[in-house]
Amino acid sequence: MTDILEDLAWRDLIAQSTDLGELRALLAAGPVTLYCGFDPTAPSLHLGNLIQILMLRRFQQAGHRPIGLVGGATGLIGDPSGKSAERALNSEETVAGWVERIRGQVSRFLDFGDVPNAATMVSNLDWTGSMTVVEFLRDIGKHFPVNRMLARETVKSRLETAGMSYTEFSYVLMQSMDFLELYRRHGCVLQTGGSDQWGNLTAGVDLIRRVEGASAHALTTPLLTKADGSKFGKTAGGETYWLDPELTSPYAFYQFWFNADDRDVEGFLKVFSFRSREEIEDLIKQGAERPAARIPQRALAEEVTTLVHGADETERVINASRALFGQGALEELDERTLRSALAEVPRAEVPPGALPPVVDLLAASGLCKSKSEARRAIAQGGAYLNNAKVESEDAVPTSEDLLHGRFLVLRRGKRNVGGIEVAGG
Repeated sequence: MTDILEDLAWRDLIAQSTDLGELRALLAAGPVTLYCGFDPTAPSLHLGNLIQILMLRRFQQAGHRPIGLVGGATGLIGDPSGKSAERALNSEETVAGWVERIRGQVSRFLDFGDVPNAATMVSNLDWTGSMTVVEFLRDIGKHFPVNRMLARETVKSRLETAGMSYTEFSYVLMQSMDFLELYRRHGCVLQTGGSDQWGNLTAGVDLIRRVEGASAHALTTPLLTKADGSKFGKTAGGETYWLDPELTSPYAFYQFWFNADDRDVEGFLKVFSFRSREEIEDLIKQGAERPAARIPQRALAEEVTTLVHGADETERVINASRALFGQGALEELDERTLRSALAEVPRAEVPPGALPPVVDLLAASGLCKSKSEARRAIAQGGAYLNNAKVESEDAVPTSEDLLHGRFLVLRRGKRNVGGIEVAGG
């Protein structure tokens, strides 16, 4: 067993723990069975969830047995943690569909093969669905003093503002019951999660002590923040970066990591990369020596995109990124990848039919502020259409120039790229 806690500490992945000394001894004597839960509150997990998925993967690589729990039951209730108002309840059919999608997402990161520490996937609806209200109140509810629950920060803050329904008030009981059930079924003695889950995790530890007289542990990761003050895992417009390629394209996903602030990239490498300490320190050193080359960002983007979307998709994304900036053949990009790439740059639509002059397109895309600025860019040799230099201010693209019959790639200088799409093409 490798010292997983030492590695997690170096990666700044430990925020709170019930007893690190006791947990370290337990892990050393392992293997230990641990779990992390993922509620189906959307059709996909996002970058914040990825931290927890990779925690399970790290523990498995260190020789321990991970359980990925999908909240088929708790997803019907809603976790009040970090929420200022009551969640909208989703239908049972919707949640059931999301459960299967999320089960598949988590499963891709764990080893279920013929190994001693093979992973397990479960849904808490398996043991909650058939339970009666009376059984729940007698077997679980009696172990939760109301005064202690009212003292929980999540409850206190909500009672002072929007209030809280009994549905969300009971969420902690259900999550605690999950820990107890996994302890009974699988010998699970460790639950991991984000620091906002600390109260829920320790409630499960306490329930196991009260009901079984046994010791269990909780371990949380800190909230990940960005140096510029913006929210981690969000676009500039506040949209979420999802793990599902239909919700966030692999190209946009790759660009998120590639564009990481120099102040953030070391922390991101520690949290999301499986490279060794020596490798990460070397990448940071190279980045400091050649900041324009973005060496650590490139390594981070390639590794995490490969983890989430696979090597083939990552190769397509890298080829698209190079081609957009004149370092590859645009004609070789498949339509989906090209469309995803152009969705991340200034772009404009034009109606079907005869195409406008390049001057008009440069202005329409936003690469140039005006047609006169576009003419100057062409005259100075700094304007490109599909990576070919535009030689004349009167140049007009033809239908033969359209990539996949609908796209044009414009570039001004080396780094400013724009796109044109024929509407309805």
